[in-house]
Amino acid sequence: MLSDHSSQPANSDARVLMAPSILSADFLNLGEDVAKVAPTADFIHVDVMDGHFTPNLTIGPAFVESLKRSFNVRLDVHLMVDNPEQTVDWYLDRGADLVTVHLEALTHANRVLSHIRERGALAGVAVNPATPICLLREVVQIADLILVMSVNPGFGGQSFIPTTLRRLDELCALCDDMQSHPLIEVDGGINTTTAPDVVSHGARVLVAGSAVFGADDPEHAMESIRRAGEGA
Repeated sequence: MLSDHSSQPANSDARVLMAPSILSADFLNLGEDVAKVAPTADFIHVDVMDGHFTPNLTIGPAFVESLKRSFNVRLDVHLMVDNPEQTVDWYLDRGADLVTVHLEALTHANRVLSHIRERGALAGVAVNPATPICLLREVVQIADLILVMSVNPGFGGQSFIPTTLRRLDELCALCDDMQSHPLIEVDGGINTTTAPDVVSHGARVLVAGSAVFGADDPEHAMESIRRAGEGA
């Protein structure tokens, strides 16, 4: 298990984990793009959007199955959908190693997160930029990972929202209060400039899309972001 539910501080100097987002990859050459980062990526971040929870439509479970079959890398499946309770098993059945569901879309958060863990995967819960961090209090002890969105979900290439840093501080304080320290992931506008900031405020998993796949050398770009974060 990657998560740490011990008393270790959330902002410890543990290795920064990278999860490049294929949302910004070239979908006509996706296999080639993933192959460029898979050898050193900790996860491949798969953005699933349904056109309802987000103003965009992306990919589904068959795509996850193909990625799992083709690459020896853990899949971080981020469900930005209206009905995660009805669809989470689609992705678990296809080999997702980590499934993150949005708190805003859940009716029974504890049940869904527990179910993901019972299926043998890591359970993540995400919150949008305007969702109060305090609403996570009842799930931090059963979540392996908490994803703090640093942009409004739906599209790649957006600018980092500065108030994310305050929200990370709030989350770390909440985790300390609950004596539980899941991994903290940040998604949106992550690059070599923002990585040190989010890591210094408690993040350990960084999702980067356009800053990785928009570069001439995606693997080098990803590792530069990792080093920038670890330098914090």
